[in-house]
Amino acid sequence: MKTLVKSFGLLSCGLLAAGVIPGPPLLAAENVDVGSINAYAIDNFFLFIAAVLVLFMQAGFAMVESGLNSAKNTVNVLFKNMMDLSVGALLFFIIGYGLMYPGDAFTGGWFGFGGFGVSMEAPEAVGGNLHPAVDFLFQVAFAATAATIVSGAVAGRMKFEAYLIYSAVITALIYPISGFWKWGGGWLNELGFYDFAGSLVVHALGGFAGLAGAIVLGPRIGRFNPDGSPNALPGHNLAMSTLGVFILFIGWFGFNPGSQLAVAGADNTSIVMIIATNTLLAATAGAVFAMLAAWSVFKKPDLTMALNGMLGGLVGITANCDSVTFNEAIIIGAVAGILVVAGVKLLDMLKIDDPVGAWPVHGLNGIWGGIATGIFGGHPLMAQIIGSIAIPVWGFATMLVLFLILKSAGILRVSRDEEMKGLDISEHEEEAYHGFQIFSNQ
Repeated sequence: MKTLVKSFGLLSCGLLAAGVIPGPPLLAAENVDVGSINAYAIDNFFLFIAAVLVLFMQAGFAMVESGLNSAKNTVNVLFKNMMDLSVGALLFFIIGYGLMYPGDAFTGGWFGFGGFGVSMEAPEAVGGNLHPAVDFLFQVAFAATAATIVSGAVAGRMKFEAYLIYSAVITALIYPISGFWKWGGGWLNELGFYDFAGSLVVHALGGFAGLAGAIVLGPRIGRFNPDGSPNALPGHNLAMSTLGVFILFIGWFGFNPGSQLAVAGADNTSIVMIIATNTLLAATAGAVFAMLAAWSVFKKPDLTMALNGMLGGLVGITANCDSVTFNEAIIIGAVAGILVVAGVKLLDMLKIDDPVGAWPVHGLNGIWGGIATGIFGGHPLMAQIIGSIAIPVWGFATMLVLFLILKSAGILRVSRDEEMKGLDISEHEEEAYHGFQIFSNQ
């Protein structure tokens, strides 16, 4: 009997698959558009992969920043990068996302709030519609990027507790508020300001926040001589930093193409490919022209300048990667590479210590990306100028106030002895390279 039932079941399945026995007419009854469902799935999966690539950039930042700093501060730098993501993700989920995307009721203003947390309700399964969860994943990766830029600028002398306070404030409040001005439909968006993937919204904000931190903290011990001339404090592992830059380069193909937010359909597919190619061309032009500029200034080709030149090219193209031609992308990247070298020299003249060049890469080239969008991208130049001033000023001013408060409370900078010993031991009692570290109190 069991054999007979089993045989009948197999026969029925075979007839059903062959179409002899009709299946339940779900598609016809519910009028389901298979094409729309597929487009919905493709767009959401595309954004999920882009979000993962942007999250992977945290590994790149960690390697770049730790490699360009002293070995005795490696644990501290890595820890800060990890907490940027961990603390930032929780706070952006709780409050930041609602501040940045408050809904149509707040369009055109300076501030809005759409509520706490993220909805779990799925939208209509149509191409271009995004599930709130995947939209959050993509946006929180951007928030973590803005926060972690500062880690390198303040490396080697900032207390861990102070950094946690900074990281919480920028991801919960500062980044979402100015992000709303453009991406949430706020006043900059109404003005006509354009920033496709965040040259200003993400990078300039982080770069100028880092500049504020570097100024309030002051330079590392030994960075400048009494006469003001700079001393090089080389990073301990350029191999690590180089690998980190390549990771950031790869992650940027989630950052820029992902900002199209859809790939289904011929138009979306075409623009995503153009964005990706512009990203590549600007990055490589940035590396080449930073190398040439540094070679001219320092009489030797400098790896760290070329690495930062590649990142500067990526920052410069991020605002306009969907709006410019391939040749214009090369020009934008070339200028960005030169600006990196000029920015490093300017910081030295001003006696501002930025160990990884966060401000030249992200701050200065964030502004360049915004201006270039008006020059080459066809967007209103005056709106671009206003946005390229407003967001950096917001990031610098708010973080300057925060860092000054932390300094007045006595919790901003470690002591001289702690700095000389290294933050790995003094702050965490851990070593990145156990048995290798040499301590000095001189």
